[in-house]
Amino acid sequence: MMTPANILAALLTLLPLAAAAFFPRAVAGCARRLPGWAQMLCPAMLSVPYLLVAGAAGWFHWGWFALYSLAPVAVAILHKQAAVVDKDQHGNWRDFLVLAALGLAVDLRWLERAWPPHLAIFSKMLMLDAGIYGFIAVRQIEGAGFDLRLRLRDVGIGLREVAFYTPLALLLGLGLGFLHVHKAWPGLGAMAEAWFFTFFFIAVPEELFFRGWMQNLLERRIGRTAALLVTAALFGLAHFNKRTAFFNWRYVLLAAVAGLFYGRAWRQQRRVGASAVTHATVDAIWSLWLR
Repeated sequence: MMTPANILAALLTLLPLAAAAFFPRAVAGCARRLPGWAQMLCPAMLSVPYLLVAGAAGWFHWGWFALYSLAPVAVAILHKQAAVVDKDQHGNWRDFLVLAALGLAVDLRWLERAWPPHLAIFSKMLMLDAGIYGFIAVRQIEGAGFDLRLRLRDVGIGLREVAFYTPLALLLGLGLGFLHVHKAWPGLGAMAEAWFFTFFFIAVPEELFFRGWMQNLLERRIGRTAALLVTAALFGLAHFNKRTAFFNWRYVLLAAVAGLFYGRAWRQQRRVGASAVTHATVDAIWSLWLR
């Protein structure tokens, strides 16, 4: 897995996320300075990681290459149109169409066959990059709170929601037989490793998608409380096929309840960093000590 092609592809995949998370105004400014045609075609470069990984592994297929070239362009075009017709950013049908397409592609694993074994994480991250370019660089959606320059306040809010969720999760999870306490608990080193991996590769992408974009847009349409409930329910349903071949209703229920606390963490100051802290901490505890 640690081949030069894969490492270069990983760096190219993470670059848009890091740029938008740490320099959002610069990213939006660069996009605005491009000619209209270049602004729309620029995200086609997201096909380069696929070219590198699949080409080096002998897995390349022109159909998948076309999809990874054209899908991000379609996302950019839809967001450009949404920015024109919905200047007040109340949430346009194009925004929700993009969210549905990106979410279903990842959750239903439509694109995993494009990648060599054990490298399907690229599919999730590239779809996230397409959304980042569309929502942040082109649409310039306000209030998403995608800023990974963490503050102490973010950590405090995130851990507070972990403390609120934990008793309820233990009660439900142990009672339903979904959680199982391990006899041997790993050390702090394993916890730190699991937390950082989960934070960057699971929590941040999912929190940006569900809270920064979905809950953010739904609040403008149906209000703060309804948006929290709907987003949490959809977040739970997104886990229906995780680690199982059937509808895992226990996972859905626990994830939906967790989504309430992730959403609370995000909306207090509208910062993805805070909800990602909650999400990463919950997932790390579960994966190491309670799965």
